Amino acid sequence: MATLKNLGSHALVGDVGQAVSWRRFGAGAPLVLLHGGHGSWLHWIRNIEQLAASHEVWVLDMPGFGESDALPPDASFNALVDAISLSIAQILGHETAIDLAGFSFGSVVASALALRRGNVRKLALLGPTGHGGLRRESSPMVNWRRSTAQADLLADLKKNLEVLMLHGPVDPLALEIHRYSCLHTRYRSKQTSQSAVLPALLEPLQLPILMVWGEHDATGVPQEIGPRYQDARPERQWKIIPGAGHWVQYEAADFTNDLLLDWFNKC
Repeated sequence: MATLKNLGSHALVGDVGQAVSWRRFGAGAPLVLLHGGHGSWLHWIRNIEQLAASHEVWVLDMPGFGESDALPPDASFNALVDAISLSIAQILGHETAIDLAGFSFGSVVASALALRRGNVRKLALLGPTGHGGLRRESSPMVNWRRSTAQADLLADLKKNLEVLMLHGPVDPLALEIHRYSCLHTRYRSKQTSQSAVLPALLEPLQLPILMVWGEHDATGVPQEIGPRYQDARPERQWKIIPGAGHWVQYEAADFTNDLLLDWFNKC
């Protein structure tokens, strides 16, 4: 992959004093990318270059993740969404129409942002959680925080990638992104991701929504969830990408990039 050309890193401070770290790539209509839980902007490392060929791509570390400041310990999910919404308004203005793509927990955040902002043109949800349905992990996740030796930490993180995130082999880049992102995560997204909050967020939205799952996504059964969300809503589409797991935009990057470009470039 070619070196990404970052057009500027922006740390913007909200009204409660948290700095939110943003990176900007490319030029064109603004497209905001939201990472997943135990993630960072690096969840999109295999997608930014292609998307930035026709869009001004804005990718952040959400508050409590990566290089962004943490929210107060008792901060709610709504407080997280409010902080991101304020930060987007500082970058792009309140009235600018944007496209939004969210991965995993970021799909729940993206849906809540679409409700708050009101001028989101299109939404893409990749491996959306918060559906409250069946999960299908092959084995229990490992508590990687128990590890004191680096080798043990990497082994635990690799195990979790195999259980939850990837269907195929874990490559060194995926492991390094996961290691960095986990060590820099201070916000706990699990309760929201494993709740049934997403249907209520999606119900009032009238904008076009694309939902994408990998065939082997461990966080849900797309053949059951997709039709339920699309039911009688012609502005919604759902797709399954063969051979991929939950981190679909990494594991099937070319397929996902083509799908997203086709979705966001259509009038």
